[in-house]
Amino acid sequence: MTPSSPGRTPSSAGTGGDGTAGTDGRGTAGARGPGPPPRPKFAAAARAALTDTRQRRNLRGATAVARGRAAAATAEPADWEALREAGRAIRDETLLGLDTHLEGLERAVTAAGGTVHWAPDAAEARRIVTALVRATGAAEVLKAGSLAVREIGAGDALARAGITLRETALADLVVQLGEDEPSHLLSPAAHRDRAEIRELFLRKMPGAPPDLPDDPEALAAAARAHLRGRFLSARVAITGANFLVAETGTVVVLESEGNGRMCLTLPDTLITVAGIEKVVPTWADLEVFLQLLPRSSSGDRMTPYVSSWTGVTPGDGPAEFHLVLLDNGRTQALADEIGRAALRCVRCSACLNVCPVYERTGGRAYGPVYPGPIGAILTPQMRGVESAADASLPYASTLCGACADVCPVKIDIPGVLVHLRGKVVESRRRRPVPTPELLMMRGLAWTMGDPRRYETALRRGTRWVRLMSRGGRIRRLPGLLGTWTEARDLPLPPSESFRGWWRRRNA
Repeated sequence: MTPSSPGRTPSSAGTGGDGTAGTDGRGTAGARGPGPPPRPKFAAAARAALTDTRQRRNLRGATAVARGRAAAATAEPADWEALREAGRAIRDETLLGLDTHLEGLERAVTAAGGTVHWAPDAAEARRIVTALVRATGAAEVLKAGSLAVREIGAGDALARAGITLRETALADLVVQLGEDEPSHLLSPAAHRDRAEIRELFLRKMPGAPPDLPDDPEALAAAARAHLRGRFLSARVAITGANFLVAETGTVVVLESEGNGRMCLTLPDTLITVAGIEKVVPTWADLEVFLQLLPRSSSGDRMTPYVSSWTGVTPGDGPAEFHLVLLDNGRTQALADEIGRAALRCVRCSACLNVCPVYERTGGRAYGPVYPGPIGAILTPQMRGVESAADASLPYASTLCGACADVCPVKIDIPGVLVHLRGKVVESRRRRPVPTPELLMMRGLAWTMGDPRRYETALRRGTRWVRLMSRGGRIRRLPGLLGTWTEARDLPLPPSESFRGWWRRRNA
C-alpha cells in the first residue's frame, strides 16, 4: 500500500540511522539492544489504577464534563445523524481507494515544494525523523500534540541521538514534566488535578513563580511564559495531522491552544508525521469532519485553531516541509473487512468519555498510545494479537454499546471487539500446546455434546458447588473458574435442575 520512494528518505540517502535501539512500536526488541520488558495484560495493568482513588475521581470528573458538553453540542444540529452518516460514507469510500488518494497526495505535496517520506513501520519513521533533525544541526525540537509522533517513539529516539524534544501542548507538557504516561486522547493529563499540576510546575518548570496558584488561568500563563522563548528560537518542529487533503496536498491541524500554529509557522524546518488513513479526497469532504470532530471531542461548535498549509512558500513560514506517511500496521487493519472500520476514527475521544471501563481504569492500562475503546480495537489490529497484552485488549470492555452510540463516524466498536476476540481464540488454536482455557472449553464441548454426559456433569457439579457455598453465595471457584469470582459472587444453584423438576412433576 505504501509506495517506496528510493532516495528521498534520509536513511536511504546514507545520512545514518536513527541512533535508536528500543522497540519498533510493536513491543519487539530492536537490533541494537534489548527492549523494555513486555507489557502486562490489561487486567494486571489496570489493578494499580483501580486502587488510585484520586485518579479515579479526576477521571470521573473530567469525562463527565466532556460527556455533557459533547451531548449538548451534538444535540444542536438538526442534521447531526445525516452528518454522521456522511462521515462514515466518506471514510469508507476513502479507505477503499486509499492507494490512489495517497499517490495523489504525494504528487500534490511534491508540486508545492514539500518532500514525502514513506515509513512502513515505526522504526523506519524514527530513522527518517532523526536523520531529518540531525541534518539541520538543531539540538532541540518542538512538538505539537501528535499521536503518530508518540506512536513511533520519536521522543526516545531523538533523546538517544542527543536531541531534546519539547512538548508545547499544555497537557503534554504536564505529562513530560511528570515523566508520566498520557491517559486520554484529547487531554493526556486528565488523570491529574490542578493541585498536582501546580506542585509539578513548582518542582520541574524553571521560572515558575513560587506563589503560583492552582487556578487554570495562572497555570496556563506559567506554561506560556515557560514556552515563549523556545518558540522564538526553535529551528525545527514536529507535528501530527488531523487530515491530509489529497487534491491539494494540504495538511490540516485542529487544536485549541495555538501552540500548534506557532510550531508550524516559526521554525525553519517542519516535519509532519501522519498515519496513511488521515487522507480525505477533497476540501468538500473535509467540511463534514470540521463539523463532526469539535462537537464530538471538546463539545465546541468549531475548533479554536484550524491551521492548514500546503508545501512551502518562500518568505512565509518554514523553508523546508517534510511529510512522513506512516503505515505501521494500518494496511494490515485495512485488509480486515470488519476490523478496517477502526481506521475511520478521527481521534475525537468521544468513546473514552462514555466508557465505564475507561472511567475506572484510565488510559495507561491500554498501552502507551491509544487508550479506551478505540485503542482496544485499533492496537490489536496494528500490532497483532500474538502478545498477551495486545490479545487482552478486546476483552477490556463490557460491550454496553455506549461507544458506538456516540461515535461521529459510526464505528461499531462492540462488533469489532467481538470479531477481534474471535481472532484471539483462533490464534490460540494454532499453538502446539493448548492453553488451559482452550482445554477447559474442549472439555465443556465434549460434556455438553451428549445429554447423558451433560445431566451427569450437572448433577455432580451442582453437588460440589453447593458444598463451597457460604450464606447462600459462592465467593470463590477453584482453578481457572476462579476468574469469574474475582469481582463477583455467584448465587447458590438450586438443588434440582429444571429438567429433573419437570420429569418429577409429570411422573
